[in-house]
Amino acid sequence: MKNNLIVSIIISNYNYDRFLGEAINSALNQTYPHIQVIVVDDGSTDNSRDIIAGYSDRIIPILQPNGKQAAAFNNGFARSKGDIIIFLDADDYLFPHTVEQIVAVWKPERSKVHYRLNVVDTQGKSLGYSSPQGPASLSTGEVWKNLLDKGGYVSTPTSGNALNRRVLEKLFPIPDEYKLTADDYLSFQIPFYGDVAAIEEPLGAYRIHDTNQWALATVTSTRFQRFVRHDLQNFALLTKKAKALDYEIPADLEQRSIGRLWSRIISLRLDSQKHPVPSDRSLNLIYYGIRCLWKYSDFNWQKRLFYSLWFIWVGLMPLPLAKPAITWLYAPQHRPKLVDWSVTRIRALIT
Repeated sequence: MKNNLIVSIIISNYNYDRFLGEAINSALNQTYPHIQVIVVDDGSTDNSRDIIAGYSDRIIPILQPNGKQAAAFNNGFARSKGDIIIFLDADDYLFPHTVEQIVAVWKPERSKVHYRLNVVDTQGKSLGYSSPQGPASLSTGEVWKNLLDKGGYVSTPTSGNALNRRVLEKLFPIPDEYKLTADDYLSFQIPFYGDVAAIEEPLGAYRIHDTNQWALATVTSTRFQRFVRHDLQNFALLTKKAKALDYEIPADLEQRSIGRLWSRIISLRLDSQKHPVPSDRSLNLIYYGIRCLWKYSDFNWQKRLFYSLWFIWVGLMPLPLAKPAITWLYAPQHRPKLVDWSVTRIRALIT
Protein backbone atom coordinates (compact mmCIF):
# COMPACT_ATOMS: atom_id res chain seq x y z
CA MET A 1 0.00 0.00 0.00
CA LYS A 2 2.81 2.42 0.90
CA ASN A 3 4.43 1.92 -2.47
CA ASN A 4 1.25 3.18 -4.17
CA LEU A 5 0.99 6.45 -2.24
CA ILE A 6 1.05 9.54 -4.44
CA VAL A 7 3.08 12.49 -3.17
CA SER A 8 2.31 15.97 -4.48
CA ILE A 9 5.13 18.51 -4.19
CA ILE A 10 3.67 22.00 -4.54
CA ILE A 11 6.33 24.62 -5.20
CA SER A 12 5.37 28.21 -4.39
CA ASN A 13 7.36 30.86 -6.24
CA TYR A 14 7.56 34.64 -6.38
CA ASN A 15 10.52 36.22 -8.15
CA TYR A 16 12.93 33.43 -7.25
CA ASP A 17 14.12 32.66 -10.77
CA ARG A 18 17.70 32.26 -9.48
CA PHE A 19 16.60 29.40 -7.21
CA LEU A 20 13.51 27.99 -8.92
CA GLY A 21 15.21 25.50 -11.24
CA GLU A 22 17.01 23.82 -8.35
CA ALA A 23 13.75 23.46 -6.41
CA ILE A 24 11.89 21.97 -9.40
CA ASN A 25 14.74 19.60 -10.25
CA SER A 26 14.90 18.40 -6.65
CA ALA A 27 11.21 17.53 -6.80
CA LEU A 28 11.43 15.80 -10.18
CA ASN A 29 14.55 13.80 -9.29
CA GLN A 30 13.14 11.98 -6.27
CA THR A 31 14.03 8.29 -5.90
CA TYR A 32 10.37 7.60 -5.10
CA PRO A 33 8.43 7.16 -8.37
CA HIS A 34 4.88 8.32 -7.63
CA ILE A 35 5.44 12.07 -7.65
CA GLN A 36 3.28 14.94 -8.85
CA VAL A 37 5.06 18.30 -9.16
CA ILE A 38 2.97 21.47 -9.18
CA VAL A 39 4.60 24.89 -9.55
CA VAL A 40 2.54 27.91 -8.52
CA ASP A 41 3.95 31.21 -9.72
CA ASP A 42 2.50 34.07 -7.70
CA GLY A 43 2.72 36.89 -10.23
CA SER A 44 6.50 36.93 -10.69
CA THR A 45 8.01 39.77 -12.70
CA ASP A 46 11.42 38.15 -13.24
CA ASN A 47 12.32 35.21 -15.51
CA SER A 48 10.42 32.63 -13.43
CA ARG A 49 7.67 31.93 -15.96
CA ASP A 50 10.15 31.22 -18.74
CA ILE A 51 11.87 28.73 -16.45
CA ILE A 52 8.54 27.07 -15.67
CA ALA A 53 7.64 26.86 -19.37
CA GLY A 54 10.91 25.04 -20.01
CA TYR A 55 9.71 22.03 -18.02
CA SER A 56 6.77 21.47 -20.37
CA ASP A 57 4.47 18.65 -19.22
CA ARG A 58 6.89 17.37 -16.55
CA ILE A 59 5.18 19.71 -14.11
CA ILE A 60 1.74 21.22 -13.62
CA PRO A 61 2.11 25.01 -13.87
CA ILE A 62 -0.27 27.42 -12.18
CA LEU A 63 0.28 31.04 -13.19
CA GLN A 64 -1.69 33.34 -10.92
CA PRO A 65 -1.70 37.08 -10.22
CA ASN A 66 0.07 38.04 -7.02
CA GLY A 67 -2.09 36.75 -4.19
CA LYS A 68 0.54 35.83 -1.57
CA GLN A 69 1.17 32.53 0.18
CA ALA A 70 -2.41 31.50 1.01
CA ALA A 71 -3.57 31.90 -2.60
CA ALA A 72 -0.59 29.87 -3.82
CA PHE A 73 -1.30 27.10 -1.32
CA ASN A 74 -5.03 27.09 -2.10
CA ASN A 75 -4.59 26.90 -5.87
CA GLY A 76 -1.82 24.34 -5.65
CA PHE A 77 -3.76 22.10 -3.29
CA ALA A 78 -6.87 22.32 -5.48
CA ARG A 79 -4.90 20.84 -8.41
CA SER A 80 -3.12 18.19 -6.35
CA LYS A 81 -4.05 14.52 -6.09
CA GLY A 82 -1.43 13.28 -3.62
CA ASP A 83 -2.11 11.33 -0.45
CA ILE A 84 0.85 13.25 0.98
CA ILE A 85 1.41 16.96 0.31
CA ILE A 86 4.69 18.85 0.55
CA PHE A 87 4.67 22.63 0.17
CA LEU A 88 8.18 23.43 -1.04
CA ASP A 89 9.35 27.05 -1.05
CA ALA A 90 11.04 27.89 -4.35
CA ASP A 91 14.23 29.04 -2.64
CA ASP A 92 14.61 25.68 -0.86
CA TYR A 93 15.19 22.20 -2.26
CA LEU A 94 14.78 18.55 -1.30
CA PHE A 95 17.38 15.80 -1.29
CA PRO A 96 16.82 12.93 -3.77
CA HIS A 97 15.74 10.41 -1.12
CA THR A 98 13.43 12.76 0.82
CA VAL A 99 10.09 11.39 -0.33
CA GLU A 100 11.26 7.78 -0.14
CA GLN A 101 12.15 8.25 3.54
CA ILE A 102 8.87 10.01 4.29
CA VAL A 103 6.83 7.22 2.72
CA ALA A 104 8.84 4.63 4.69
CA VAL A 105 7.57 6.04 8.02
CA TRP A 106 4.14 7.15 6.83
CA LYS A 107 0.94 5.89 8.46
CA PRO A 108 -2.57 6.85 7.32
CA GLU A 109 -3.54 8.09 10.78
CA ARG A 110 -0.64 10.54 10.98
CA SER A 111 -1.32 14.23 10.46
CA LYS A 112 2.20 14.92 9.26
CA VAL A 113 5.84 13.90 9.13
CA HIS A 114 8.37 16.67 9.63
CA TYR A 115 12.12 16.56 9.08
CA ARG A 116 15.14 18.77 9.58
CA LEU A 117 16.58 20.98 6.85
CA ASN A 118 20.22 21.92 6.35
CA VAL A 119 20.64 25.70 6.37
CA VAL A 120 22.51 26.98 3.29
CA ASP A 121 23.45 30.34 1.82
CA THR A 122 22.55 31.86 -1.54
CA GLN A 123 25.00 29.60 -3.38
CA GLY A 124 23.80 26.47 -1.57
CA LYS A 125 26.83 26.28 0.73
CA SER A 126 26.09 24.81 4.15
CA LEU A 127 26.17 27.28 7.03
CA GLY A 128 26.99 24.49 9.46
CA TYR A 129 23.69 24.02 11.24
CA SER A 130 20.17 22.73 10.62
CA SER A 131 16.69 24.14 11.04
CA PRO A 132 15.41 24.15 13.68
CA GLN A 133 18.58 25.15 15.52
CA GLY A 134 19.78 23.39 18.63
CA PRO A 135 19.85 19.83 19.92
CA ALA A 136 16.16 19.56 20.87
CA SER A 137 14.39 16.74 19.03
CA LEU A 138 11.48 17.52 16.73
CA SER A 139 8.14 17.07 18.45
CA THR A 140 6.37 13.74 17.94
CA GLY A 141 3.20 11.95 18.95
CA GLU A 142 0.26 13.92 20.36
CA VAL A 143 1.76 17.29 19.55
CA TRP A 144 -1.54 19.08 20.20
CA LYS A 145 -0.78 18.61 23.91
CA ASN A 146 2.44 20.60 23.48
CA LEU A 147 0.46 23.34 21.75
CA LEU A 148 -2.00 23.61 24.62
CA ASP A 149 0.70 23.35 27.28
CA LYS A 150 3.42 25.57 25.82
CA GLY A 151 1.82 27.42 22.91
CA GLY A 152 4.09 25.81 20.34
CA TYR A 153 6.22 22.81 19.45
CA VAL A 154 9.59 22.00 17.90
CA SER A 155 9.00 21.96 14.17
CA THR A 156 10.52 22.97 10.87
CA PRO A 157 9.94 25.63 8.18
CA THR A 158 7.39 25.04 5.42
CA SER A 159 9.63 22.88 3.22
CA GLY A 160 10.30 20.46 6.08
CA ASN A 161 6.74 19.11 6.35
CA ALA A 162 4.87 16.28 4.64
CA LEU A 163 1.14 16.68 5.30
CA ASN A 164 -1.80 14.30 5.24
CA ARG A 165 -4.29 15.16 2.50
CA ARG A 166 -7.17 13.88 4.62
CA VAL A 167 -6.33 16.48 7.26
CA LEU A 168 -5.77 19.30 4.78
CA GLU A 169 -9.21 18.78 3.32
CA LYS A 170 -10.60 19.86 6.71
CA LEU A 171 -8.55 23.08 6.71
CA PHE A 172 -8.65 24.30 3.11
CA PRO A 173 -9.22 26.81 1.66
CA ILE A 174 -6.96 28.96 3.82
CA PRO A 175 -8.66 32.28 4.69
CA ASP A 176 -7.24 35.45 3.19
CA GLU A 177 -6.42 36.84 6.66
CA TYR A 178 -3.57 34.30 6.66
CA LYS A 179 -2.37 35.23 3.19
CA LEU A 180 1.18 35.84 4.47
CA THR A 181 1.19 33.13 7.13
CA ALA A 182 -0.54 30.18 5.50
CA ASP A 183 2.22 27.84 6.67
CA ASP A 184 1.53 28.64 10.32
CA TYR A 185 -2.22 28.46 9.77
CA LEU A 186 -1.54 24.81 8.94
CA SER A 187 1.22 24.18 11.47
CA PHE A 188 -0.87 25.28 14.45
CA GLN A 189 -3.93 23.21 13.48
CA ILE A 190 -2.72 20.01 11.80
CA PRO A 191 -1.51 18.32 15.04
CA PHE A 192 -5.08 18.34 16.37
CA TYR A 193 -6.05 15.80 13.68
CA GLY A 194 -3.51 13.02 14.23
CA ASP A 195 -0.13 12.15 15.62
CA VAL A 196 3.11 13.63 14.27
CA ALA A 197 6.23 11.70 13.26
CA ALA A 198 9.73 13.13 12.88
CA ILE A 199 12.86 12.36 10.90
CA GLU A 200 15.88 13.92 12.60
CA GLU A 201 18.10 13.50 9.55
CA PRO A 202 18.05 16.60 7.30
CA LEU A 203 16.11 15.79 4.13
CA GLY A 204 16.38 19.10 2.36
CA ALA A 205 17.94 22.56 2.35
CA TYR A 206 16.59 25.78 3.82
CA ARG A 207 18.18 28.76 2.14
CA ILE A 208 18.96 32.02 3.90
CA HIS A 209 19.31 35.09 1.70
CA ASP A 210 18.47 38.78 1.67
CA THR A 211 14.91 38.39 0.39
CA ASN A 212 13.65 35.65 2.74
CA GLN A 213 10.33 36.50 4.34
CA TRP A 214 11.20 34.91 7.68
CA ALA A 215 14.79 33.64 7.75
CA LEU A 216 17.30 36.14 9.00
CA ALA A 217 20.26 37.16 6.91
CA THR A 218 20.52 40.33 9.01
CA VAL A 219 18.87 41.48 12.25
CA THR A 220 16.41 44.37 11.76
CA SER A 221 13.63 45.86 13.86
CA THR A 222 11.05 45.45 11.08
CA ARG A 223 11.71 41.70 10.92
CA PHE A 224 11.12 41.27 14.64
CA GLN A 225 8.03 43.46 14.58
CA ARG A 226 6.72 41.10 11.92
CA PHE A 227 7.66 38.09 14.07
CA VAL A 228 5.71 39.53 17.02
CA ARG A 229 2.60 40.31 14.96
CA HIS A 230 2.89 36.85 13.47
CA ASP A 231 3.10 35.27 16.96
CA LEU A 232 0.05 37.22 18.13
CA GLN A 233 -1.92 35.94 15.15
CA ASN A 234 -0.78 32.37 15.82
CA PHE A 235 -1.76 32.61 19.47
CA ALA A 236 -5.21 33.89 18.54
CA LEU A 237 -5.59 31.01 16.07
CA LEU A 238 -4.52 28.47 18.68
CA THR A 239 -6.94 29.90 21.23
CA LYS A 240 -9.78 29.78 18.72
CA LYS A 241 -8.98 26.17 17.74
CA ALA A 242 -8.78 25.06 21.39
CA LYS A 243 -12.15 26.64 22.19
CA ALA A 244 -13.73 25.06 19.10
CA LEU A 245 -12.54 21.63 20.29
CA ASP A 246 -13.59 22.40 23.89
CA TYR A 247 -10.05 22.34 25.27
CA GLU A 248 -9.12 24.58 28.19
CA ILE A 249 -5.91 26.55 27.77
CA PRO A 250 -3.76 27.88 30.64
CA ALA A 251 -4.15 31.55 31.52
CA ASP A 252 -0.42 32.15 31.05
CA LEU A 253 -0.08 30.17 27.82
CA GLU A 254 1.20 33.19 25.90
CA GLN A 255 4.13 33.42 28.32
CA ARG A 256 5.16 29.76 27.97
CA SER A 257 6.85 29.99 24.56
CA ILE A 258 10.51 30.97 24.84
CA GLY A 259 10.69 31.77 21.12
CA ARG A 260 7.78 34.19 21.45
CA LEU A 261 9.45 35.94 24.39
CA TRP A 262 12.78 36.16 22.55
CA SER A 263 11.04 37.94 19.68
CA ARG A 264 9.15 40.28 22.00
CA ILE A 265 12.17 41.53 23.94
CA ILE A 266 14.25 41.92 20.77
CA SER A 267 11.51 43.86 18.98
CA LEU A 268 11.09 46.12 22.01
CA ARG A 269 14.82 46.83 22.30
CA LEU A 270 15.41 47.44 18.60
CA ASP A 271 12.54 49.94 18.22
CA SER A 272 10.28 50.52 21.23
CA GLN A 273 8.18 53.09 19.34
CA LYS A 274 7.04 50.60 16.70
CA HIS A 275 6.91 47.51 18.92
CA PRO A 276 3.49 45.83 18.34
CA VAL A 277 2.72 45.34 22.07
CA PRO A 278 2.64 48.81 23.68
CA SER A 279 2.29 47.40 27.22
CA ASP A 280 5.60 45.47 27.04
CA ARG A 281 8.47 46.58 29.27
CA SER A 282 12.00 45.17 29.42
CA LEU A 283 11.81 44.18 33.08
CA ASN A 284 8.54 42.31 32.55
CA LEU A 285 9.89 40.44 29.53
CA ILE A 286 13.09 39.57 31.41
CA TYR A 287 10.95 38.11 34.19
CA TYR A 288 8.68 36.21 31.79
CA GLY A 289 11.67 34.89 29.87
CA ILE A 290 13.52 33.60 32.92
CA ARG A 291 10.30 32.16 34.36
CA CYS A 292 9.60 30.38 31.07
CA LEU A 293 13.14 28.97 30.92
CA TRP A 294 13.06 27.48 34.41
CA LYS A 295 9.40 26.45 34.58
CA TYR A 296 8.43 25.41 31.06
CA SER A 297 11.49 24.85 28.86
CA ASP A 298 13.14 21.50 28.17
CA PHE A 299 16.65 22.96 28.29
CA ASN A 300 19.20 21.57 30.71
CA TRP A 301 20.22 23.80 33.61
CA GLN A 302 23.30 25.07 31.83
CA LYS A 303 21.26 26.39 28.91
CA ARG A 304 18.63 27.79 31.24
CA LEU A 305 21.35 29.73 33.01
CA PHE A 306 22.96 30.83 29.75
CA TYR A 307 19.68 32.08 28.25
CA SER A 308 18.63 33.71 31.54
CA LEU A 309 21.80 35.79 31.35
CA TRP A 310 20.95 36.50 27.71
CA PHE A 311 17.54 37.95 28.71
CA ILE A 312 19.16 40.14 31.36
CA TRP A 313 21.86 41.33 28.97
CA VAL A 314 19.52 42.08 26.05
CA GLY A 315 16.91 43.67 28.32
CA LEU A 316 19.19 45.97 30.30
CA MET A 317 22.33 46.73 28.31
CA PRO A 318 22.65 49.74 25.99
CA LEU A 319 21.54 48.76 22.49
CA PRO A 320 25.06 48.73 20.97
CA LEU A 321 25.98 46.02 23.52
CA ALA A 322 22.64 44.20 23.36
CA LYS A 323 22.50 43.93 19.57
CA PRO A 324 25.48 41.53 19.21
CA ALA A 325 23.76 39.10 21.61
CA ILE A 326 20.61 39.30 19.48
CA THR A 327 22.62 38.56 16.35
CA TRP A 328 24.41 35.61 17.98
CA LEU A 329 21.05 34.02 18.81
CA TYR A 330 19.09 34.60 15.60
CA ALA A 331 21.74 34.80 12.89
CA PRO A 332 24.44 32.32 13.93
CA GLN A 333 26.09 32.54 10.52
CA HIS A 334 27.28 36.00 11.60
CA ARG A 335 28.80 34.90 14.90
CA PRO A 336 32.46 35.77 15.18
CA LYS A 337 34.64 32.69 15.58
CA LEU A 338 35.84 33.98 18.94
CA VAL A 339 32.25 34.19 20.21
CA ASP A 340 31.47 30.60 19.21
CA TRP A 341 34.70 29.47 20.86
CA SER A 342 33.91 31.43 24.03
CA VAL A 343 30.37 30.04 24.24
CA THR A 344 31.68 26.51 23.80
CA ARG A 345 34.28 27.05 26.55
CA ILE A 346 31.73 28.54 28.96
CA ARG A 347 29.37 25.63 28.40
CA ALA A 348 32.22 23.18 28.95
CA LEU A 349 33.20 24.85 32.21
CA ILE A 350 29.68 24.73 33.65
CA THR A 351 28.89 21.23 32.46
